[in-house]
Amino acid sequence: MLFFLYKKPAPTQSKATQQKENVVNIYSSRKEEMVKEIFAAFTERTGIKVNYITDDATKLISRMKSEGANTSADVFLAADVVNLALAESEGLLECVSSTILENVLTPDLRNCYWFGLTRRMAVIVYSKERVNPSDIRNYEDLADSKWKDRLLLRSSNSPYNQSLIASVILANGEEKAEAWIKGVIRNMARPPYGGDTDQIKGVASGEGDLTVVNSYYLARILSSNKEAYKKVAQRVGVIFPNQDNRGTFVNISGAGVAKNAKHKENAIKFLEYMVTEEAQKLYVSKNYEYPVVTSVEIPEVLKNWGEYKIDSSSLSKIFPYMSAAVYMADQNGWK
Repeated sequence: MLFFLYKKPAPTQSKATQQKENVVNIYSSRKEEMVKEIFAAFTERTGIKVNYITDDATKLISRMKSEGANTSADVFLAADVVNLALAESEGLLECVSSTILENVLTPDLRNCYWFGLTRRMAVIVYSKERVNPSDIRNYEDLADSKWKDRLLLRSSNSPYNQSLIASVILANGEEKAEAWIKGVIRNMARPPYGGDTDQIKGVASGEGDLTVVNSYYLARILSSNKEAYKKVAQRVGVIFPNQDNRGTFVNISGAGVAKNAKHKENAIKFLEYMVTEEAQKLYVSKNYEYPVVTSVEIPEVLKNWGEYKIDSSSLSKIFPYMSAAVYMADQNGWK
């Protein structure tokens, strides 16, 4: 579906006319409720009008490919490093230079094609009734036979799982990573299905005892006033894995400038705005993710989880292992 904050430019306008317009066109895989207010805030701050469409990231990437040089996209906004790296590998993103982005973002959160705008952790969620949290400390422990028929996971088609598997390959090598995948599959309580929220609900209801999810899904449940979510929140706990070694895997939401952007300067201004304190406060308050600007206060629900150590490996390093991650999962039956 298409959503526009402002009137879309008439299709009869020439390329030169479009370039003069003070607009930026954003292809976003983030849901409208997460981005609408921040787009409006950017316009209020800069005077630059925002047009946007929202859709699944893979569909947006396919659209940009088919549109080629005629694409309307100036910015590609996505919820996972996998999709950002895929857009980069397809030649859909422009390598840009920005002193602001380079000064604000640590090297593990950027390259010149894409830039992290929020962090999210791949955390282990467990049943408070059936799991002693001291029994599981690392992602690698999920393959231990003690968890047989107790593990819930979503499909390996999920970019979240693909990036996590790639990070395990990076940390342990392909042979150990494949052995880990086999152990994880043996421990599944049922075939993978649903999203991260479904896995958390499944742990709370007793369908399984453990899962791995993006932290912001759990934070939303814990912050909800819905009675059903309150019951779920009471029954589950959270673990930051690998605190005694490499740290918890960090994924991002992020964005890049489209290769064929007609409003490149405005696109860069948008990215630079997104790492301001103003934008970061607004963004994380909507999505319960961690800010990339260290001076911005994190949501209260995240504070309650305490301190944690993160895996500081550059996200750029995991992309070469993505194909192996997908292949291993598929060949071993993680559907």
